[in-house]
Amino acid sequence: MNKWTRLLLIFVSSIVLGFAFNMFLLPHEVLAGGVTGIAMMLGLVTPLNAGLWMIILNIPILVMGWMKLGKTFIANSLFSVVVTSVSMLYIPVVKLTEDALLSTVFGGVIAGAAIGIIIRFYSSTGGFDVIGLLLSRKRDIPLGALVFGLNSVVVFVSGFIFSWELAMYTMASIYISGLVLDRVHTRHIKLSLMVVTNQGDAVKKELLDNLYRGITVVDGEGAYSATKVKVLYSVISRHELAFVRPLIKKIDPQAFVSISETMEVMGNFRKDDNFMKNPI
Repeated sequence: MNKWTRLLLIFVSSIVLGFAFNMFLLPHEVLAGGVTGIAMMLGLVTPLNAGLWMIILNIPILVMGWMKLGKTFIANSLFSVVVTSVSMLYIPVVKLTEDALLSTVFGGVIAGAAIGIIIRFYSSTGGFDVIGLLLSRKRDIPLGALVFGLNSVVVFVSGFIFSWELAMYTMASIYISGLVLDRVHTRHIKLSLMVVTNQGDAVKKELLDNLYRGITVVDGEGAYSATKVKVLYSVISRHELAFVRPLIKKIDPQAFVSISETMEVMGNFRKDDNFMKNPI
């Protein structure tokens, strides 16, 4: 995937996120979490639009992320924050339904899916997403669960400012968003990859040339055919699987590939999102 396609997906997802906020959550005063939730609260109690507050509050966090996560990531994040903020300025705050619970569920699902896509394509919505990504690099904690924990403080604040009923709706929205986010952003899920092939050297070279992953190679023999084969073993993230499949198929379409979920990984395992040597 080239740079412009990635930016287009971030652009569209950021607009969808603004739509979820203005059409589902804000009309019922159901907030998002973290910095976005604080911006939405300030937008409701001050003359400034929530989109403007998002930009103001995200500046110090993005500066911190610039130093830890890299310029490209923060540039993409700033692009996402600006697009979301501008979309919130122009998308009217309108109730699509009078049912606050229905708005909470749909708003949470749409927001979670949009945030998941934004993060998956090397960006973020700023705020606690950046903090969550920094913490998830230290430990393999699902990002949605981590962000949910960080965002819970907004629920208590909103309960004092508005009402505890709305605070509970906010908690439900944040929880649903976190669940959907973890279905889209799957970097924390580790997979054991085993490839049995008679073109072991070529498959190994293809994987090593394109991925920052170690590979263990074992000599094998087909029990029925007595054919000499190579068994390649590696551990990848769930997100990487979509990139690994075509690499293997390109070299050996007949390779036997076994993929299983791994409970825990210890040792030297690259945890950042820069797993590809030659991004497409």
